Amino acid sequence: MQAALAFDCEQHADPFACADALVVYNEILDEYGIPVHDGGPSYVLITHCPWCGAILPEGQRDRWFDETEALGLASDASLPAKYLTRAWRTQG
Repeated sequence: MQAALAFDCEQHADPFACADALVVYNEILDEYGIPVHDGGPSYVLITHCPWCGAILPEGQRDRWFDETEALGLASDASLPAKYLTRAWRTQG
């Protein structure tokens, strides 16, 4: 899985544009997925390594939504910069 995450396509800067990109990591939500190559940034959330079956760390999607909703933040336009990076979950 580490090799798949480290894959760097010479033709595509965006892994969602590259059919050879097999796995993506969402740093903001701390989750892994298999890209849906339909022209957008969608992915199918995975909880286990597709190669060895190891359990992946639990993502922080629910916590992210709980925190942003509790602050009354409804859209990307109103989100503080820290919620657009992993900073929201790594800073105390």
